[in-house]
Amino acid sequence: MNPKVSLVIGILCISFSPIFVKFAGTPALTSAFYRIAIGWVCLAPYCLVKENLKINRKDLLIAIAGGIVFASDITVWNISLLKISATVSTLIANLAPVWVGLLSFILFRKRAGKLFWIGTAIAIAGMVILVGYQNIIGLKFNIGIVLALAASFLYATYIMITSGILQRISILTFMFYNMLAASVFLLIICAVKQANLTSFSATEWICFIGLGVICQVLGWITINHSLRFLESTKVSIALLSQTVLAGFWAILFINEKLEIKEIIGSVVVLAGIAITFLKRAELNKVVN
Repeated sequence: MNPKVSLVIGILCISFSPIFVKFAGTPALTSAFYRIAIGWVCLAPYCLVKENLKINRKDLLIAIAGGIVFASDITVWNISLLKISATVSTLIANLAPVWVGLLSFILFRKRAGKLFWIGTAIAIAGMVILVGYQNIIGLKFNIGIVLALAASFLYATYIMITSGILQRISILTFMFYNMLAASVFLLIICAVKQANLTSFSATEWICFIGLGVICQVLGWITINHSLRFLESTKVSIALLSQTVLAGFWAILFINEKLEIKEIIGSVVVLAGIAITFLKRAELNKVVN
């Protein structure tokens, strides 16, 4: 498949994730479990027949650790989606690149360029607009926004844990072990919490299947395919469009409405995140 077409398909697929979660209306833990478990069940037969699933111990541990963190990320994000608008929650969850840059600087003293810090400052300013400076001063935060921030931090952690592993093993081999670990982890949590895993309506099952097949499998396979041929910076910036699409789907399918401050804040945050991906040479190309 043409990598640009693959990227577009991937973005379209993952943009439906918040809509399926909202439509299902089931506990966040349940929708997270079925998203990953159904995705793994669809992927496993092909991997078992076609893929070389041999993996060394180090990479296996990385895949398992990444799966647990990813499962936590999806669960926390799903809780956020049930408390605030799909657009705002998706937007804040996309702050992961900012966290990656900050953590890389704090933990490994990896220097980031000026554009990263400018973009981070703009993204923070957008967050202030979204939350409202009065609420920040009074320490009054919507729990949905706090959870979306936590989800973005968890995804940044996932990126840092799994960084480089796809250079050593295939995408599908990694996804096989990563999603298996995530599914088992969430199943254990569901058992401990005595979560309902069987009594659902037809609509809820359709949403679970949509999450697993469309968002988890088709979405991430096509995006990972595009990453093999396109520059990661361009792919990362293009992925920000999922926020715009998610907002459009939310307006179209679940009649969500955004306040003016949320629209302005969202645009500012998106601009800030996009700038953090840029390098000076790339910026000059854009300007010229």
